[in-house]
This record gives sequence, C-alpha cells and structure tokens, in this order.
Amino acid sequence: MPYDPEQDKVLKQWKSEETGLLVSINQYAASEPKLQIGPREFAKKDGSVRQGKAGRLTVEDVQWLYENIDEIKEALVQLVPPR
Repeated sequence: MPYDPEQDKVLKQWKSEETGLLVSINQYAASEPKLQIGPREFAKKDGSVRQGKAGRLTVEDVQWLYENIDEIKEALVQLVPPR
C-alpha cells in the first residue's frame, strides 16, 4: 500500500525556540502513535522558515529535551498506555 500523506497525523508537537528542534507525536492511519525527533526549523534571511533534518543534537538540544521529556512522555503515555 503506498504512503498516503492524508493519513499521517501530528497529534502533539513541541518546539525549542532556541534551536528550532521539533519533537512530535505522530500517528499513521490506525497505527500506534510514536515519538519523532526532528525536523529542525531554520529562519532564512528573508524571514521565511524552512525545515531540515534534525541531524546530530547539540548540548542545547539535549538540555531542552531533558527539560521537556516528562511532559512529552506523559502525552505519549496518554495516547499509548505502557504494555
């Protein structure tokens, strides 16, 4: 079955204002929701925003993730109870 972008849903999303890193809980069709780290948003010189791969995480990314991980985990647990 080919990929259908209309079945790919972002259920919840967090963004680091400092680094532009995006973390989200996504679900495709009726599958189990999963955590996605990345992409990263970049501001271009003209003021527009583009997205790129998250790639390797900086210390700032890891600190932001560490500060927010409990909230992210709780949101994921509400959507997918632990087994």
